[in-house]
Amino acid sequence: MRGPPDRNRLRTTPFWALTTEVLMDSTTRPSAGHMRSVIVITCVTAVGGFLFGFDNGAISGTAGFIQDRFGLSAGGLGWVTSSIIVGCIIGVVIAGRLSDAIGRKKVMLGTAVIFLVGALGEGLATNAELLVAARILVGIGIGTETTIAPLYIAEVAPAHLRGRLVSFNQLFNTVGNLVVFSVSALIARSSSDSWNTEHGWRYIFVIGIVPAVVFFGLLFLVPESPRWLIRHGRTGEGLAALRRISPTRSDAEAELARIEASMAIEGSRAGISDVLAPRFRKTLAIGFGVALFQQITGINAIFYYAPEVFKSAGLQTNDAMSSTVLIGVTLVAATLVSMWLIDRVGRRTLLLTGASAMTVLLASIGLVFRNTHPSAPLLLALILGYVAFFAVSFGTITYVIISEIFPTHIRGVAASIATFALWGGNYLVSQFFPMLVEGIGSSSTFFIFSGISLLALLFTVALVPETKNRSLEEIERQLYGNRHPVDMDRAATTV
Repeated sequence: MRGPPDRNRLRTTPFWALTTEVLMDSTTRPSAGHMRSVIVITCVTAVGGFLFGFDNGAISGTAGFIQDRFGLSAGGLGWVTSSIIVGCIIGVVIAGRLSDAIGRKKVMLGTAVIFLVGALGEGLATNAELLVAARILVGIGIGTETTIAPLYIAEVAPAHLRGRLVSFNQLFNTVGNLVVFSVSALIARSSSDSWNTEHGWRYIFVIGIVPAVVFFGLLFLVPESPRWLIRHGRTGEGLAALRRISPTRSDAEAELARIEASMAIEGSRAGISDVLAPRFRKTLAIGFGVALFQQITGINAIFYYAPEVFKSAGLQTNDAMSSTVLIGVTLVAATLVSMWLIDRVGRRTLLLTGASAMTVLLASIGLVFRNTHPSAPLLLALILGYVAFFAVSFGTITYVIISEIFPTHIRGVAASIATFALWGGNYLVSQFFPMLVEGIGSSSTFFIFSGISLLALLFTVALVPETKNRSLEEIERQLYGNRHPVDMDRAATTV
């Protein structure tokens, strides 16, 4: 008879190897059963991350063709590109409260439908205004997914694997990027620029319907978040869900007791005013800041405009598209590395390393553009290096930090606020990057991104804590001391 799972081995085994081992194991031992359930939940939820990556990255391979098709100025192209962020912000605003009210799973089901309708609308748009409307709808789905999926995975994941499991959503995001970059390159190579300007870009968007349908169907295989069920008085269902993801019945019952004790102290669900209370200001600043820096260090200048950036270095359309595929490959590979490291070296260390490297690499890209004839191979190498360090650090860690640092009773609302910062930063970059390049040049623009990366490094040094291998309740104690945040507030009001 086999004993309980070796926690140290689980912590040190690469996630993809662990996934294969668990899914291939045909025994019925408790450890395999509960890990199989956790991995199925994680993979199904992360399909939403694939949709995020696919639909968000689709503009990269279509921007030039759309600009020609609708005769857009630099500002007009920026608006078509960034309009998706308006939807993302709407999705972020509604996601936390809505998921707290009706459940994580129901919100994700609605998100799948939004992705489907939005992708169809993008592909069929007959003018820029309809395309913008469809992109706003897709953005609502993306904003909702980026808020709820990491939160949901964090609520079902074992503490010693939570970093890798939450990161799985980001891995699927990068796979979605790679797939849409590859599809865009294949479509661009298959026909002339004139055909792509008229028709090709539409196919790139419409293909997004397929993963949306798959996501909707797979969601029926996963349970509701046990913490959500318990908070809403559905203790029996919550215990049943805990049994699916716990090694033994006694572990599930012990976890139920801990959750109920924590919720008894926390009281009712929180609103915006509660989240903004003094006791949460530091954690809110951490979540808000990490999310904002993820975006304003320039990553979406690469994601959304990579072909145009490479064309500015002298590459032809097909070569520029192929270079974009290399960005997708780098994203996936670096995210896998991040998943392998995140529960070993920790979140803070990866953020510090990434911010340092990004500062240097972005400054180097700025220097390359100082030349009258920029070296395309050198530019590609520097961009791939920047993308790799971004993916290892802020690209993956941000969603993990946001899902970990907030107490249960404010987690949904607080995650929405932090994710709002993420998409607000995304909007600024996607809207103004074409105008910055047109106005001050590529070199100065990338120097600005380098300076922002340096600020991200200083911010991490000053504020971001290490949270690896701690339960969500232990993280609360780490951030608030031995006293629960609600107790701290009560004490403050009696002084």
